Amino acid sequence: MEFDDIKQLLDLVEKHDLAELEVERDGLKLRIRKAGREVTFVPAPVAPPPPAAPAIALAGGPAPVAAPAAAASDAESVDLAVIKSPIVGTFYRSSEPSAPAFVEVGDVVKKGQVLCIIEAMKLMNEIESDRDGEIAAIYVENGKPVQFGDRLFAVKVS
Repeated sequence: MEFDDIKQLLDLVEKHDLAELEVERDGLKLRIRKAGREVTFVPAPVAPPPPAAPAIALAGGPAPVAAPAAAASDAESVDLAVIKSPIVGTFYRSSEPSAPAFVEVGDVVKKGQVLCIIEAMKLMNEIESDRDGEIAAIYVENGKPVQFGDRLFAVKVS
């Protein structure tokens, strides 16, 4: 697949306002997913998703990296939204090692605010909040790998 072919596909995505386009040609599988300002390329071979875990394991899940003590007791009475990873890559809480984290537990966030960066194939993808609220938990440690669908943040919806 040549650069001009990829450019034509990107133009189609933009022209028809497509959220996602997947093409397979000559052993190359290309997926273009548009989420806000982000465009993601996933080259072949694409690994199959891991088998589903039992429901009991999903309910428990890994413990959050950081959460205030009050959040644990209020969790059942508060509406929490989980923000999941849209891609496979490496999770970073800040734009560079010496910079402060984009968000901390307890921070109030607005829809569209950058929460973290996921590096995938040398591209830095900003992950934004899809709702207004307060960060209740951060599930991934800085610099750790994440898979598609992994929990990143819990947000108390406001």
